[in-house]
Amino acid sequence: MKTFDELYRELLKKNMSKDEMLPEEYNPYHLDCLLRPGKYAAVLKAEECEQCAYDRACQNSCLFDAIEWTDDGKLEINPALCVGCEACIEACQSGRLTARKDVLPAMKAVREAKGPVYMMVAPAFLGQFSEAVTPGKLRTAFKALGFTGMVEVALFADILTLKEALEFDRHVQSQEDFQLTSCCCPVWIAMIRKIYNELMPHVPGAVSPMIACGRMIKRIYPDALTVFAGPCLAKKQEAREPDIADAVDYVLTFQEIKEIFEVADIHPEELKDDRKEHASKAGRLYARTGGVSQAVSEMVEQLRPDRSIHVRSERADGPKACMEMIRRIKEGKTDANFFEGMGCAGGCVGGPKAILGADEGRAYVDAYGDSARFRTPLENPYVRKILEEMGLSTVEELLEDDGLITRNFSGPE
Repeated sequence: MKTFDELYRELLKKNMSKDEMLPEEYNPYHLDCLLRPGKYAAVLKAEECEQCAYDRACQNSCLFDAIEWTDDGKLEINPALCVGCEACIEACQSGRLTARKDVLPAMKAVREAKGPVYMMVAPAFLGQFSEAVTPGKLRTAFKALGFTGMVEVALFADILTLKEALEFDRHVQSQEDFQLTSCCCPVWIAMIRKIYNELMPHVPGAVSPMIACGRMIKRIYPDALTVFAGPCLAKKQEAREPDIADAVDYVLTFQEIKEIFEVADIHPEELKDDRKEHASKAGRLYARTGGVSQAVSEMVEQLRPDRSIHVRSERADGPKACMEMIRRIKEGKTDANFFEGMGCAGGCVGGPKAILGADEGRAYVDAYGDSARFRTPLENPYVRKILEEMGLSTVEELLEDDGLITRNFSGPE
């Protein structure tokens, strides 16, 4: 019987879109995972697990108790609890766990879409598909796949930078006050919501840049199909959370995008450079550890130059480091007032589905940030256009927005 990866590549090559077009040898569970991934968690069983020989390392690695074992010794992954951090995949020495693949239904939806189709790329995208692939060439490649256009989510990181800076100005009024960020990392937010819920009052009510981007596209084009591409498996789970499931139709990883290009025989580096720049340096830096802190700190200084309490940031990346930082916050062993957590070492550039290593990815992100025409969101004319589209006449009105970029966190899940 074919393995999960073998089946996936065979179906991808056949461009399969109908259930009756089945290969001769397949595992029904695997086939259903590939055709209807939305039913399953971000992590799947590549092979059946019974009588684990590794002391259930996967279960022990899961911070969110999403891995359950039946009475007869079989593994089950609870889709309602799995965040998609991939810690279990790394812990499983037998290779019986794998990441969910959403390519088949996503590309079927792109082909059959009646309205516009937009690819939304995470800020970590530059360099992932080779040094020769500029943002403009990547945009042309997506158009060759059938997309109407490509939008850089970094533009909406600009918007969220403004909101977080305003939230800091409103809520951090004394030396004892503090703010937890960043909304862009679903693993970090899930840790706070599910493990350290008592700290939720310190988390601004904001959606991630991915969700803000998808919502804006659908506000302008109600019949649009939105697809997000990034280095993060957890984004697949984030897009399905009930209160924000209206924004993003499909989430693909950079590795999945690379596989699509290979099968479709599309070589982005050889295509026309359709150059468009919409994000500031601040939004582009969200892709690596420290980027959010830097962006918000500079924004607070620009918005409120006479403020007596400045941003004193501390950041952590990786679950263990994040938990250690939270311990120090709870014990009062830090002087910082702005805490940035990232679920992956290095930030988004260290995501499990990135193509480049974290250090190389960070170098590309920093260079891309330095090349931006605008340094901060306030200097970015495209930010002003989005605010106008939202019906806002001033930056301060972002604090009162209760739809596009605001999220109402409501207790433990």
